[in-house]
Amino acid sequence: MMNILIINGHPDKESFNNALADAYYQGAKCIQDSVEIINVRELDFNPNLQFGYRKRTELELDLQFAIEKIKAADHLVWIFPIWWAGMPAILKGFIDRIFLPGIMFDIEEGKLLPKKLLKGKTARLIITSDSPRWYYYLYLKSPVINQLKKGILAFCGVKPTKLTYIAPIKNSTQNFRKKWLEKVFNLGKSLK
Repeated sequence: MMNILIINGHPDKESFNNALADAYYQGAKCIQDSVEIINVRELDFNPNLQFGYRKRTELELDLQFAIEKIKAADHLVWIFPIWWAGMPAILKGFIDRIFLPGIMFDIEEGKLLPKKLLKGKTARLIITSDSPRWYYYLYLKSPVINQLKKGILAFCGVKPTKLTYIAPIKNSTQNFRKKWLEKVFNLGKSLK
């Protein structure tokens, strides 16, 4: 049995991302008991990594809870929109505050690469955008995808990380959204 954790990084509870998180959850619940959602917008924490890595800012209870859930999960599903080629500020702050040395990775003296504390976990990114995939890939070189997939998750040991890119969202039809909700439901149902 897998532990599935969905991390919804959209700050608006009425967003299409919220519906996508629910669709994946409902699909996964068809075959899996252990499925949870963290809606980052509902957490009480300061998203600012105030001292950088020089000094640890005390972790709020909600962040401690999120860390426990991430460590207990076998599969992480990250759902968020692309804004200005990146992720929403609240999601970036969430990552900054919890993906820390000694928590998600360890620095080993004399070694160039860290000890990956999230080894054995897999992930899926479900990303919405107003830009077509070809534009984001060819012109912008997929910055937030590379950041999360390689710079954060793989750095901490999570792999493979698969991608579902949903676009364009702006001015999309109800039929378009319904089809994507069905696809994401089926991703959850197949635990992909």
